[in-house]
Amino acid sequence: MTFATATCPRIIRIAAALLIGPDGRTLLVRKRGTEAFMQPGGKIEAHEQPVHALARELEEELGLVIDPAHATYLGPFSAPAANEPGFVVQAELFQLTIDSDVSPAAEIEEVRWIDPATDGDLTLAPLTRDLILPFYRASLTATA
Repeated sequence: MTFATATCPRIIRIAAALLIGPDGRTLLVRKRGTEAFMQPGGKIEAHEQPVHALARELEEELGLVIDPAHATYLGPFSAPAANEPGFVVQAELFQLTIDSDVSPAAEIEEVRWIDPATDGDLTLAPLTRDLILPFYRASLTATA
């Protein structure tokens, strides 16, 4: 019996944040040595709950300390990985409204607040471009 491993995507499990500022803009990050902007967050360790992985990653990457109880779970989202060809990112997405400064740290080279109605003239990761920003835009029109 043979298995078609070439067609089975390899999975990267992450916790990601839809960070919303007081003005409704959302924060995107770009890792050092890459071009695509994406949601902040990172890989979920084997022993972690997704929301705790998110809290750890936000502190490591942005100096942002959050209370996991304030993160609203939005659901699972999946798309091709921006920086790892042949991999699929499976994200557990959480929304947080923040009113504090963030600074790039660890592997994050740049942070950018963008109007969710646009792409901010940035190269976006597939997960952000195809799923998360459209999801956020739809939530804004549903409440308007």
